[in-house]
Amino acid sequence: MQHFRQIDRASGNTGVGTGAFARPVEQSSTAVSFAKLLAWWRLRSRSRGPFLRVPSCPLWLKNLTPAGLLIVIALTSACRIDMHVQPRQNPLSYSDFYADHRSARPPVEGTVARGQLHEDTYFYTGKIGDNPGNVMPFAVTKEVLERGQERYNIYCAPCHSRLGDGNGFVPSRGFARKPPSFHIVRLQKAPLGYFFDVMSNGFGIMPDYASQIPPRDRWNIVAYIRALQLSQNATKADVPTGQAFPSEPPQFRGQPGSGATLPVIETDAASKAEEKK
Repeated sequence: MQHFRQIDRASGNTGVGTGAFARPVEQSSTAVSFAKLLAWWRLRSRSRGPFLRVPSCPLWLKNLTPAGLLIVIALTSACRIDMHVQPRQNPLSYSDFYADHRSARPPVEGTVARGQLHEDTYFYTGKIGDNPGNVMPFAVTKEVLERGQERYNIYCAPCHSRLGDGNGFVPSRGFARKPPSFHIVRLQKAPLGYFFDVMSNGFGIMPDYASQIPPRDRWNIVAYIRALQLSQNATKADVPTGQAFPSEPPQFRGQPGSGATLPVIETDAASKAEEKK
């Protein structure tokens, strides 16, 4: 059945329907003006021929501002909000659809998020079976120790101190329990995986740091802790051949520095010659 629009040229009223049974549409000043403009265009087209000559614009259209033009376009265009009012559930909201009344569904058993497969069990747990391992999962380099020192000073030193003796800032201000020194015999003999496991899962009143420190940085800290233990318990037999024991104290350029400035170490003549090269 064909639908069409009827226009009363005298009054400007418009009806939409089939045959003579046309129903009036919602009338507004914009709709009436648009209907008059449409009727005028059709009359011009019939008298002059379609697309042969562009008629001049009506006066109200000439005086229309850009803002008014946007309003006309908005009023004469379709406006649907079906996508905005579609059924949906807010996160963690109540739902009558599921038996447990939870809209958020748990992941399927065995689902692994991308990037969290963790195939290297030792790297992520520090354990071989149920026992802590005593090997590093990667080679220890100067960069690894420097990174471990940086992370240790940020996360561990407030309680364990920068020497690892347990006399950090927090225990000195009345912490309930002083952490043990890394230099006692028990911790000197503890495997590397033990320190990694304590950082990952916590121990006693020490909380876990799994969310703050990524696994690789935890291993970097483990390497640095072992370096601290060696530095505080080294003997003359541990000193490489040709190196002075004890080592020469550093010479500072000017003042040794304060809490706000770092000391500047004076380089010897050989080092200066190397820098010039």
